[in-house]
Amino acid sequence: MTAPNAPTGAVRPMRVMLVDDHALVRSAVRQALTAPDIEVVGEAATAEEALAMAPELRPDVLLLDLNLPGTDGLHLLRELAPRLPETRIVILTVSESRRDLVEAIRHGAAGYVTKDLSPDALQRAVRGLRTDELPMSRAMASDVVRQLAGAPGHGAVAGEGELLDGLSEREWEVLTHLAQGLTDREIAGRLGISPRTVETHVGSILHKLGVRNRAQAAARYREATSSGSGGPAED
Repeated sequence: MTAPNAPTGAVRPMRVMLVDDHALVRSAVRQALTAPDIEVVGEAATAEEALAMAPELRPDVLLLDLNLPGTDGLHLLRELAPRLPETRIVILTVSESRRDLVEAIRHGAAGYVTKDLSPDALQRAVRGLRTDELPMSRAMASDVVRQLAGAPGHGAVAGEGELLDGLSEREWEVLTHLAQGLTDREIAGRLGISPRTVETHVGSILHKLGVRNRAQAAARYREATSSGSGGPAED
């Protein structure tokens, strides 16, 4: 299928890598990117696979989901961005969380798009990277500018809540339940994930907050939230 918006002339195809743990999603994205000037050169289902493959492939564009098993997409972004300075890493996710958006851009993402994007719009987003266009809605771009500039009244992630700033949306959910005294199994039941995944998230939370145990993490959570800051920003 030839994309109606594909540019004419001899243009080297943009080499794209997909990182998403759902095979059906990868298949749909690969189909959506079917065009003469775009080539999907690799796929990874986990952060570990992506860390092994991406430095070898060095794609022009890496489309990265945030919700990955084990290591989340934001952590993977922080790992990959310094290793792949020529690769444009674009978040492709279902999350419209302002926190995820700001953290992704802060840690080196070249764009942030949601999975309800049409195939034509996804192709345009990928092609636009050739000319340094920002793959992101105007509303999201406006939010990022306000957040990173510290503008008041827009849920800026700063001050007391800054110590929760590095947490992903899922880690924030786990921490919220942890602070309520729930066990890993109970948290897993609430969030629909496995206890082992909860354990992984808890380990990441402790590391990011610089604390040694769950009680200290819960105390940090209560300190931040009682001050009226921290936590996922309202959309």
